[in-house]
Amino acid sequence: QVQLVESGGGLVQAGGSPRLSCAASRGIFAYSRMGWYRQAPEKQRELVASISTLGSTFYQTSVTGRFTISRDNAKNTVYLQMNSLKPEDTAVYYCNTAPSPISNYWGQGTQVTVSS
Repeated sequence: QVQLVESGGGLVQAGGSPRLSCAASRGIFAYSRMGWYRQAPEKQRELVASISTLGSTFYQTSVTGRFTISRDNAKNTVYLQMNSLKPEDTAVYYCNTAPSPISNYWGQGTQVTVSS
């Protein structure tokens, strides 16, 4: 059974720098481009950043220069380092394959709330 478990969120002040982690089942991690998605209240879920198995990255324009995605293939874990957080970054953050997420893989996500 595939599992994706996100962690690292919480309440942070604007300008803060939390790091999110996503532990993935080896079955999908080893050969998949992985992405971080987020869903803000009353908005559609959107892809924030993604990383290939070899480390090539993609970032949504709104987070370019502030967020960094990385992966540790030995630990089957993908990270999202978030810097210079803004209130508009408030959302539930999820990981999944990218750019096409697999519906059965969605986990619980981790809530990030940015206070101004």
